[in-house]
Amino acid sequence: MAREKFRTLTEQMFYVLLCLRTEYCGMDVMEQVKSMTDGRVTIGPGTLYNLLEQFQTAGMIRETKVEGRRRSYILTDKGAATLDAEYQRLCQQAQDYRRFFGKEET
Repeated sequence: MAREKFRTLTEQMFYVLLCLRTEYCGMDVMEQVKSMTDGRVTIGPGTLYNLLEQFQTAGMIRETKVEGRRRSYILTDKGAATLDAEYQRLCQQAQDYRRFFGKEET
């Protein structure tokens, strides 16, 4: 059985969607991801534009304007729900880690 697309997000996917809570063009997304992660996560143009196309096809982002070759995007309700589900999944993983290693929060 094939894995459901976008059931879990890669780190790059997560940060692209997170950035697009605000309207940005592709180049701005690359800069924002690098900035918000202090350079820990970078996204090359090929990866970014592939993700933007996939997210748009899936209805997770929508194009807001086109100025020449520059296209801007913003998160849709479906994209926000996907981002929230991924956040909840990551929180559960962190909770499992703390419980397994006896580092429960008090």
